[in-house]
Amino acid sequence: MSALTTFRGFDRPAQLLMVNQFGINLGFYMLMPYLAGYLAGPLGLAVWAVGLVLGVRNFSQQGMFLVGGTLADRLGYKPLIVAGCLLRTGGFALLVFATSLPGLLIASAATGFAGALFNPAVRAYLAADAGERRVEAFAVFNIFYQAGILAGPLVGLALLTLDFRVVAGVSAVVFALLTVAQLLALPPRRAADRVQPSSVLDDWRTVVRNRRFVSFAVAMIGSYVLSFQVYLALPLQAEFIAPENAQLLTSAVFVISGVVAVAGQLRITAWCRARWGSGRSLVAGMALLTVAFLPLAVIPGPRWFGPVAAGAALLVAAALLAVGTAAVFPFEMDTVVALSGDRLVATHYGFYNTVVGVGILIGNLATGAIVGAARAAGAEWSVWVGLMVIGAIAAYALHRLAEPAPAKVLAA
Repeated sequence: MSALTTFRGFDRPAQLLMVNQFGINLGFYMLMPYLAGYLAGPLGLAVWAVGLVLGVRNFSQQGMFLVGGTLADRLGYKPLIVAGCLLRTGGFALLVFATSLPGLLIASAATGFAGALFNPAVRAYLAADAGERRVEAFAVFNIFYQAGILAGPLVGLALLTLDFRVVAGVSAVVFALLTVAQLLALPPRRAADRVQPSSVLDDWRTVVRNRRFVSFAVAMIGSYVLSFQVYLALPLQAEFIAPENAQLLTSAVFVISGVVAVAGQLRITAWCRARWGSGRSLVAGMALLTVAFLPLAVIPGPRWFGPVAAGAALLVAAALLAVGTAAVFPFEMDTVVALSGDRLVATHYGFYNTVVGVGILIGNLATGAIVGAARAAGAEWSVWVGLMVIGAIAAYALHRLAEPAPAKVLAA
């Protein structure tokens, strides 16, 4: 079955959310890859100021996911989706005019918090609307998600020939259109479990006391640390292999990742589901993410078998990471809902995103430090072996969680 046929098989709200996610990623990724260059170049900010602006954006999103999820469960999914798109419209519009550090920080915080508002709400709404077809819905959702990531930088690069402020303005227009579309066409939907009133702290305690869910969130940190290396370790490796053609090689990495996800997502999901089901598919996907770094561990640089072999190893690793990520994502999203027991779904998504966000931050800091130290010591292979160890631990943890819980013995 084709992606278009599968997409048409869902209700209008699910279709709108999928298209909405394409627009979100299109507008976001046409701007964000070029923001650091704009801040350091035309605006002339110091490196520490550039880091501060980008750090505020990341923290205002990752650190506020739990708040966004909680508000979605309490106020309804649609208001948070609309508010998030509207806030990001304002944040990107401010980047058109802001030239001072305070203005840039406000714009950055607004764009980050916007993601914290709509991200859990979109996933909770899609899960509720898709019902028993959650896995299939999230597979199609990921196609639109990855297509936005693939198209965004290309559109941004074309607009950048005019001016960065044009890029920011067009991004703001994209989110303004999304705001109007969600406001007019998306039916209201609330969490189905809001029967008895409870405090925010009670909701958070409910999530934190769900030990199996918390264990799953911690185990999935490994998946995110590994898949995020497409943005960190792989571009650094491209620079290491071919300094003069690093941008071209990095672009090839992203194109391969996007094409694999868009073209292969439904086939990968169907194949995994038919053989293993949700739990074991997560383990298999995590194992594939782990194996993805094996080519780089065998050929960690150009001084082993030459730059062509090293470049080929990099592209193979990117392709395997893309397949592994495609295998994991739909079952990961489905498992969050299953472990929540269909209660406080958006809050669970918010907590989950916060946990893996903190894990990504720590993992990136460690990876960046280790890459430099490993190259200085002539042990480039150790970076990839270390990532494989992280993946193996995460795969084992997911395997344990996939095992059925032991039955309780009742006293006679």
